[in-house]
Amino acid sequence: MENFLVIFVVLISLVCLFGFFNEKVSKFTHEIALMLFSAVAGIFLLVTVTFTRGTSVGDVLEKANFLNIEGFLVDGVLSFMLFAGACHMKLSDFRKFSRQVSVLAFVCTLLGAAFYGLLFYGAGLLLGLPVSLPVCLMFGSIVAPTDPIAATSILGKFGLPKNISFLIQGESLFNDGVGVALFVCFSGLVTATSSAGFVSVMLQEIFGAVAVGVAVTAVCFLMYRYTKNAALGIFVSLMNVSLAYVICEWLGFSGAIASVVCGILFSTLRSRCCAQDIPEKAQLFDSFWETIDMLLNSLLYVMLGLTFVHILQMEHVILVSLVAIVINLIARFGSLSVSSLMIGKIPDGYNKLNFIKLLTWGGLRGGLSVALALSTKGMVPENIYYVILGGTYAIVFFTTVIQGMTMRPVYQRISRSVLKKNQT
Repeated sequence: MENFLVIFVVLISLVCLFGFFNEKVSKFTHEIALMLFSAVAGIFLLVTVTFTRGTSVGDVLEKANFLNIEGFLVDGVLSFMLFAGACHMKLSDFRKFSRQVSVLAFVCTLLGAAFYGLLFYGAGLLLGLPVSLPVCLMFGSIVAPTDPIAATSILGKFGLPKNISFLIQGESLFNDGVGVALFVCFSGLVTATSSAGFVSVMLQEIFGAVAVGVAVTAVCFLMYRYTKNAALGIFVSLMNVSLAYVICEWLGFSGAIASVVCGILFSTLRSRCCAQDIPEKAQLFDSFWETIDMLLNSLLYVMLGLTFVHILQMEHVILVSLVAIVINLIARFGSLSVSSLMIGKIPDGYNKLNFIKLLTWGGLRGGLSVALALSTKGMVPENIYYVILGGTYAIVFFTTVIQGMTMRPVYQRISRSVLKKNQT
């Protein structure tokens, strides 16, 4: 408990200091600023300790590995972050764009993992990296899913058209389960253990999670609907998402998908059954989940920034990072290009090329990719583990900071093209 409190004090202090500096001086997007400044602070501390104490970078990194992102995210707050992102989306919207979201979440993620794995395998042969094709495909499954946290917290602030924004968020909320199913299959090949096929794993991950999410929400929402205590309504929503997540993890289903289902159903049922609810209850619910969402997002981005220094443990760090980033963009563009053949009508007047460009640059990666990369420790040799971890960090940092910071001008340029085309 003492270590937990110390770590929390450090993290929340950095959130406040960097957040205040950004508000008054740099004025970046909040999450981007936290990750960028934390990465700079982490590298500065690493360099300072290395030179003042005369120890190697590797020794310092080994002793400084106190932030457990995998535990914090997967075994901790992921369910609440996904619920908070999904609880403002309605089931009717998903019915309207079910085809588009399904193609993006399933087909595009599958193709993205395959394209990335094949391209990285080819690059590994050219660079002399001892990586096998199953390892590269597992790497592809780690970085293929877009991040729902980044999509809702960063992209949601750039004024994207409502329907396009919904497609980006819908894809990122549902492709986690597909990415995890692919990761389970490919990691089974890497470790030479028997693994069920992708279809059976995906069916178990997704349909089992949907069933649990619906059943738990149906019971918990009855308590929420009929209580007049606004605080108790908040407690019920917390119980709803955490209980569904725990049950899914115990049964081998996707807790992430269950959390999204709980959030969407809760939002839909609130709009239909609680329209005449007391204003204080509805206001408290919305304020609570918005605050929780921002707090957990802020802590996660600071953790990602501080642990970014682990990329320095990767051999040929600059070259491999650049290769990982470039291949990620190519694989994302290629998977979207093929998926666009099946996606049907694109909303808001976008043609397929503009849509592909926007979603390629808007495909941010985040904490879940890092957590999956961390879980490969012991599956592969240590040098390959650091290639996967370092490459994942490079992709997460580039997509969050560079793509996130330039998303507004990219969107504005594409929207001018769309407007010009619609006027002719």
